[in-house]
Amino acid sequence: MPMSPRDYTWLFTPGSTFSHPAGTTGVLHVADGGELDLPTGRVVACDPFVYLGTGDIEPFTVTVTPGRYRVEAAVATLARQGEPPAARPHRRVAAARLVIRDEPTATWELALRPGQDPADLGDDEFYGYGVDAGTGCFYDASAEQGFPEAQEDEGPLWDAFEDSDWSEGPHLITSPGTGHTLAAFTSGWGDGAYPTWTGRSARGEVTCFVTDFFVAPDPRDVVD
Repeated sequence: MPMSPRDYTWLFTPGSTFSHPAGTTGVLHVADGGELDLPTGRVVACDPFVYLGTGDIEPFTVTVTPGRYRVEAAVATLARQGEPPAARPHRRVAAARLVIRDEPTATWELALRPGQDPADLGDDEFYGYGVDAGTGCFYDASAEQGFPEAQEDEGPLWDAFEDSDWSEGPHLITSPGTGHTLAAFTSGWGDGAYPTWTGRSARGEVTCFVTDFFVAPDPRDVVD
């Protein structure tokens, strides 16, 4: 069977804690990323430093009503058991969320792009996006060509990370030339491939999109 979703409500509950068998512990907090403009309601998630503006990543097949929607990151502050606190906290983005409705999520499904069929996945496999520059993002499909400077290694996307010393984010970025917006953040431990999940309410309406960066273990998998 394809990978199953985890409890993302737990990940986005401030104060949730976890530990890894190797001795790393984590405490989660939720970082506000502002409101992302979705003028078409077609959502794209990708590594912006690699794919933004290339046209290689299509929007998800599930669309939402055009509007402005809140972006959040579940950020884990990590420590090693028995070691003194670090001078600079070690933080990693455990997951990023685009909130469509402020109501409970009853079911989860993989966010799919055209041509992707979950029936084609093997055990614990998933569809997701590849990361080669340690970052992820959400943006509206209309913003695909809205940050032309990004392909030249300059512009507001680069400035947001460089000016913050590559802090975890989320960074809500507006193109001064086009007015398009993008919400970007660091991607957990860095490069890899990560799934995005679509949450739905008990009535079947979309509540959120969540990208999981696999920083925090699933509580169901932790054995005391």
